[in-house]
Amino acid sequence: MDAVRVALLREVLAGTEWPGAARRFAVTLRRSVVPAGGNLLLVGTESYEPWHMAAHLVDEAAWSGLPELAPTLVRHHVLPGDAPHLSVGLSRLEAARRGHTLLVVAPEQPGEGLLERVHDARRAGATVLSLDGGDPDLGTLAHEALSVPGAAAQGAPPSGSWGMDLDTVQHLVSAAAGENSMPVQRGPRRFRDRLARLADQLTSPPPSRW
Repeated sequence: MDAVRVALLREVLAGTEWPGAARRFAVTLRRSVVPAGGNLLLVGTESYEPWHMAAHLVDEAAWSGLPELAPTLVRHHVLPGDAPHLSVGLSRLEAARRGHTLLVVAPEQPGEGLLERVHDARRAGATVLSLDGGDPDLGTLAHEALSVPGAAAQGAPPSGSWGMDLDTVQHLVSAAAGENSMPVQRGPRRFRDRLARLADQLTSPPPSRW
């Protein structure tokens, strides 16, 4: 991923839907998590694990002083010897209930098994959010969805998407989630500082715990 391109997205895409859409989704995410923390569950598909977003949300949680933004990464496959924070399997979704937020990241079809678990979590009272490639079934289950049509396609970016892909949208959302609680930053210098910080995040490797 081009770190400079991503760092400048908010400026470049100022006249498009993406900055506002990412911020609105981030506001919903912020409002859905409980201050005590530990109730944000992040899950991908069997072939796509959103560990990168997990790492960025952990960073944003620390930077903004909002521990509730730090997610529990729920994995389809847990191997013996995996670190504790990487050892949470799909059975964790069975305990989701009111007060929990389930964030699903699915560039492709999530599969019937995951959809059933998401449906059960919603029926139990959990808030369901999705960042997806436009899957209609997942969109129906989600209380709030942000879709990037064609996100799973290889090659050229989807028509009309300004080259957006789901990984880029995840960066925008995670950055906005931490930023929403902070005072509004004004002036070109502070805006450049924010872009520089975002660029540093995107070019740095994920925290060692991931």
